[in-house]
Amino acid sequence: MSNLRIDLHTHSDRSDGTDDPGTLMAKAAQAGLDVVALTDHDTTAGWADAQIAADHHGIRLIRGIELATKDRGRGQHLLGYGFDPAHPALVAMLQRGTDSRDGRIPTLLSKLRGLGIDLDEQAIRTEAGAGSIGRPHVAAIMVRDGHVPDQQTAFEEFLAPHGRAYVERYAPTLEEAIGVLNAAGGVAVLAHARGQRGRAVSDERFDQLAALGLAGIEVDHQEHDARTRADLRALAQELELVATGSSDYHGSRKANHDLGCNLTDPDEFQRLLGNL
Repeated sequence: MSNLRIDLHTHSDRSDGTDDPGTLMAKAAQAGLDVVALTDHDTTAGWADAQIAADHHGIRLIRGIELATKDRGRGQHLLGYGFDPAHPALVAMLQRGTDSRDGRIPTLLSKLRGLGIDLDEQAIRTEAGAGSIGRPHVAAIMVRDGHVPDQQTAFEEFLAPHGRAYVERYAPTLEEAIGVLNAAGGVAVLAHARGQRGRAVSDERFDQLAALGLAGIEVDHQEHDARTRADLRALAQELELVATGSSDYHGSRKANHDLGCNLTDPDEFQRLLGNL
């Protein structure tokens, strides 16, 4: 157990990754991983295919998800593991999010056209493939058509909450999402809580979330520097929360997030499993 290589945050093309679930598991095996969580954004659509491939390659698949939530008016991602995907409250929450995400695309494209950027909606849906359509797919077509040099620019100038073409969509509050995951028999881990995406989560807020049922903090992540990791690890220990580590792998869509670049300590993994 002590030598297991565990990566608890990866994405396939069922959300905004570029590898199908089977290819993702094959690459995880090539990277020497023993345990991999598939945590696509707001969907469990890749679980079945990932399980077949994981069994073939001798990998233990952890079935997960990454939920887009709102925390005090700002976006915050929440990882969930081990929940019942058929739990009614979870199904309703995910469906509402999917409807909202798909429904905002025409408005977003209209705003981009007003800024001189005319994109083909069908091309964006083709880019999304089997996955739920999202802003990364819009960004990919913006890059392909030469409107921006890269996806980071697409987000910073147009698609992020401060961007000129941003369109709000439904997201549950962080408290609601933790409650639904727990009700569905799962555990919740706060993702990249002090990275590059928005406001850093304070120690006080972590204390409140722990009281509400948060199980862990994603400590070792590419957006966290050494000082941030040390601070979060100490905080997790103080609050008796699990400290996880992961790649946040997206295939070719995101650089510097190679499978296994950050790992979860096997003892912490056992603690996480103990909460299920």
